[in-house]
Amino acid sequence: MDAVHSSRYGIERSIRGQSLTDRTAHLCTLRSLSMLSSIKSFSGKGSVHPTLPDCQQEFVPSSSKAQNAGAQGRRYGLRDGACQAVTQGSGEQYLSAFALLLQASPFQLSVLSALPQLIGTGAQLVSVKLLQWFPDRKALIFAGTLGQAFVWIPIVLLPLLLPQWGPWLVVGGAAAYFACAHFTTPAWNSLIADWLDQHERGAYFARRAKIIASLSFFALCGAGWVLTLWQDSTAAWWGFVLIFVLAGSARILSAWSLSPVQDVHPTAHQEAQQGFRDFFRRSATKDFRHFLFFSGLMHASVLIAGPFFVLYMLHDLHLSYLSYGGWLAAGLLGQLLTLQAWGHFGDRFGNKALLSITGFTVPFLPMLYLVSTNLGFLLAVNFLGGVIWAGLALGLQNYVFDSVRPEDRAKAVALYSTVNAVGWAIGALLGSWLVEHLPARIEWAGVALQPASNLPFVFFLSGVLRLLVSSSLLGTFHEARLVERASRQRLFGELPFVKPVTRLMVWALPKSNR
Repeated sequence: MDAVHSSRYGIERSIRGQSLTDRTAHLCTLRSLSMLSSIKSFSGKGSVHPTLPDCQQEFVPSSSKAQNAGAQGRRYGLRDGACQAVTQGSGEQYLSAFALLLQASPFQLSVLSALPQLIGTGAQLVSVKLLQWFPDRKALIFAGTLGQAFVWIPIVLLPLLLPQWGPWLVVGGAAAYFACAHFTTPAWNSLIADWLDQHERGAYFARRAKIIASLSFFALCGAGWVLTLWQDSTAAWWGFVLIFVLAGSARILSAWSLSPVQDVHPTAHQEAQQGFRDFFRRSATKDFRHFLFFSGLMHASVLIAGPFFVLYMLHDLHLSYLSYGGWLAAGLLGQLLTLQAWGHFGDRFGNKALLSITGFTVPFLPMLYLVSTNLGFLLAVNFLGGVIWAGLALGLQNYVFDSVRPEDRAKAVALYSTVNAVGWAIGALLGSWLVEHLPARIEWAGVALQPASNLPFVFFLSGVLRLLVSSSLLGTFHEARLVERASRQRLFGELPFVKPVTRLMVWALPKSNR
């Protein structure tokens, strides 16, 4: 998800208009993955928090009214995922491309990645506090979702009316959009968690993940095709008008699907009783604090590269919007094919094992952009990025929920997002500085490297920093659940693609020897 979250919220999102290979889709990837994976943390059989054995007993409704409300809520979760996928694929992922059309500089692209996440995190903290005085989670989600829908209007219109301020107006619109998105996050996560039994979350969110990835894939390709129709025309702006109108309409549909849902659970009141300071000092474990440090620095390392993939693809390599959309879609395809397998892996062997494997593979993704500019190669790299980022995003989000009590969910998510947003901002601004100062040609020991621009060198440095973060910090925190222990060789054999290929070889080899 080097594109995403962002994501998230968290990642990714997260950062819109960026690749799944470089978690700028944290904006995209972060939003969808953080929501769809965050509740899945207690889905494994026998998965019990070793230090909080009594805290994981969650409220289970017994009345038929509560059961009907739960069924409505689960349907809403799937419909919201479908609508969010369309918004991300046709809107969020193309915000950077729209800014580039308005002649945004590398610094403005970095601000577009960083500032909306910082403001969004502030909105998320406000949302958690607001639950103390206004514990109607449905109303908070409804307001934030409608806000997301209508913010697309100034994003499209204001740059047309004031073209000299176009890139900065896009930054301001994106900040308002992600403020609304983050504002809904604590209430959304809390509400969805109350509708699911801890043993059905894995299956439910695997289904939701497939819906999101599938529709995002088609939305990305469709939006890229629409933009390509006007790419060589003076009316290129109209292509963005069409796809952004679609993005806003999808959020209106999501708000409409929330209307029949009822909030009948008491969790919202429980979550608001403890403040952030008390939670961090008394409830947050040492492992959780170290995990936050790892997550924040990883986000900073990733965002050194994340905001500039769109600049590299469209400006330096001169890809069409259709090819750029296909590159983004390749990451989503990798995510779609492996999300369920990663989820089973995390449930069985723990999210720390998942983070260890993906944390040591994600550094090499941006380094590959030094190898070739061939479109097929770029598609393959981002497909691999989708595979790896799907696992890393699941591991990051689910570790948060493995490490805290149910009543601390909203605060834990808000704190996690705050740390990530700070790292996000630092990384994006550092990346813009590197873009301005790194040379476009490097010669060492008689070997000269001169790619299409200096951006592949920025990507390479991002990979080096990711590797340093993983090697120095992954050993500072431990698994938060009781999980199945396995050797490294066995863990490798259980990885997505490795396991099915191994089974195929075992099945085929005896036949080939006949």
